[in-house]
Amino acid sequence: MPTVSTRGMQMPASPIRKLVPYAESAKKKGIKVYHLNIGQPDIKTPEVALQAIRNYDGKVIEYSHSAGNESYRRALAANYTKLGIEVNHNQILITTGGSEAVLFALFSCLNPGDEIIIPEPFYTNYNAFALTANVVVKPITSNIKDGFALPPISDFEKVITPRTKAIMVCNPNNPTGYLYSKEELYQLRELVLKHDLFLFADEVYREFCYGGNEHFSVMKLEGLEQHAIMMDSVSKRYSECGVRIGALVTRNEGIIQAALKYAQARLSPPSLGQVVGEASLQTPPDYFKEVYDEYINRRDFVIDALNKIPGVFAPKPKGAFYAIVSLPIDDSDKFCQWLLEDFNYKNQTVMLAPASGFYATAGLGKNEVRIAYVLKTEDLRNAVECLAEALKVYPGLK
Repeated sequence: MPTVSTRGMQMPASPIRKLVPYAESAKKKGIKVYHLNIGQPDIKTPEVALQAIRNYDGKVIEYSHSAGNESYRRALAANYTKLGIEVNHNQILITTGGSEAVLFALFSCLNPGDEIIIPEPFYTNYNAFALTANVVVKPITSNIKDGFALPPISDFEKVITPRTKAIMVCNPNNPTGYLYSKEELYQLRELVLKHDLFLFADEVYREFCYGGNEHFSVMKLEGLEQHAIMMDSVSKRYSECGVRIGALVTRNEGIIQAALKYAQARLSPPSLGQVVGEASLQTPPDYFKEVYDEYINRRDFVIDALNKIPGVFAPKPKGAFYAIVSLPIDDSDKFCQWLLEDFNYKNQTVMLAPASGFYATAGLGKNEVRIAYVLKTEDLRNAVECLAEALKVYPGLK
């Protein structure tokens, strides 16, 4: 009988989605499940984007250019310019979600067996993408005690080898909510230039920066014109996760040309998604103000409420809409499954993402979970109440 490939066997299961069967089972029992496990906002998609779908009058939904519609790339370039990121449409390649942008960057910049350094905890699919590209992830561990700030540059230096080709950051960060400062990014700039590396930056949460903190793009770091590669997406910015439109942005012409070959092999990014993405660039400023205020309220509520639970520690995120939270438990994987399989409070329970899946270093994250505060405050209140009650009776408490 034919067997599954070694690569298929090694592909990690999503820590965000692997508990779905348990959640579905709980729902079948009539239990209300609060989904704090996944970054699917309940924020309404901009009306201008929805109207673009309703008003689409094309007679045929045809392939776009493999790099994406030129009108969209030009509009996106103009939008980046307003943000102080000087690029033209030929330096942008539209992708099927931000995920494909990461894959194309790995395929275009690293050879099989090459290494990429990523501060952990990190978005778990980076590991999956690296495995797909036969690239080795070298994790540098950040610490919950300082809110998951950039680890010391000396930690990066320790793991650099002749096979090291890139460093990757997500800024603001998923899963920690940390926002890397301009000063921290300049530290990375010096390291990248010293060792002649690529600097990948996943900047899909750029608009979600709190407490007076401002986002600083790696595309603004002088001297990295051939080194910096930015990944972007409409998913979180406009609450359009299902549109599946992202972008790879770089001034390195060679990388664009290499990535275009992969883009041609998959034919084109979603044509209707590009219509939505281009229309979304006309989203009025008051939409972002309303969304920003909503996330600030949610963040402040959920972090304060979590820190009132005995034994819980939740650093306050500076960006995105995630937090890694330390709990007084023995094993986050077991705990998250137990919440869905064996626990309910007032016929309700909460679905969390075990943080162990966001670390590449074995054994880390066992007493941590990732929370996505993407639900309205009333739901967050009920979810935190469920968590507090669960911790009172969980048999695996530390």
